Amino acid sequence: MLEQQADRVMELSEWSQRWEENKIGFHQPGVHRLADLGHSVVGVEISETAIRQFFQENNMTFSEQDVPAVPGAKVFQNPERSVSLYQCDLFSFSSAVAGRFGAIWDRGSLVAINPRDRNRYAALIVSLMAPDCRYLLDTLLYNPELYRGPPFFVPDEQVQSLFGGRCDVEMLQSVDALTDRQRAWGLDALTENVHLLTLKADPIR
Repeated sequence: MLEQQADRVMELSEWSQRWEENKIGFHQPGVHRLADLGHSVVGVEISETAIRQFFQENNMTFSEQDVPAVPGAKVFQNPERSVSLYQCDLFSFSSAVAGRFGAIWDRGSLVAINPRDRNRYAALIVSLMAPDCRYLLDTLLYNPELYRGPPFFVPDEQVQSLFGGRCDVEMLQSVDALTDRQRAWGLDALTENVHLLTLKADPIR
């Protein structure tokens, strides 16, 4: 069923335009309180509008500066530097910019990446994982003949093929996630899966 969406492409300009036009149904009013728990949080976002809105919505002051390692990129940080948001193409980001991470939360990234870029995306994520990293990955299952995406259909078998060589993959949760919003897309069923990925001690090369 992957071939149904294989040629679907969203340009970066389209994502930025969605924010400019406030077509952001994927954006949630509730936040994941990582920084409130004492963690340093790093995000990567193509839309400067989205980044500025984040700081405004959370009543956080921020500084803005260029990122020498990524031409054209900027980083927005709150004064305590517990939150750093990089405005750039995700594929321009690397461990050389901000190191590797002990936790990664992917609520809507893999499902938004153009299907043809998934291998590239998986390689990037693995390169950003510290040895003890816990990577939470959220995916969606539905009939791709009924909806073109994004968010895109990502079957469990593909999660395994993308990451299984380097990571142990554990299903943490699988729930019925169909709402009126998805029914409006033409869907009659939607399952949301959450996976926990950890690096293998001896990955298969």
